[in-house]
Amino acid sequence: MIGSALSTSAVLAINSYRLKKHSPNVLPDVDHKRSLRVDRMESVDANKDPEEKGLTQLDSTYRSEWQANGFPQTHMEWEELEKK
Repeated sequence: MIGSALSTSAVLAINSYRLKKHSPNVLPDVDHKRSLRVDRMESVDANKDPEEKGLTQLDSTYRSEWQANGFPQTHMEWEELEKK
């Protein structure tokens, strides 16, 4: 009984290894902040928003996050915040 239990667990372990080894090709998680291509492409909103002119897509993403979280956008705003 012990032998059959060990052999069954060995077969299950081998099968699970084979499934992991032959899993379908899946694209890796794409993190746009680590992409050089995004840091070279012009912002999508550059034609619509004058403040987006000259920004890359990566810069635009950071700018959007800073605005959403209330971070100051200029040195003057930083200095005003530090005085408070």
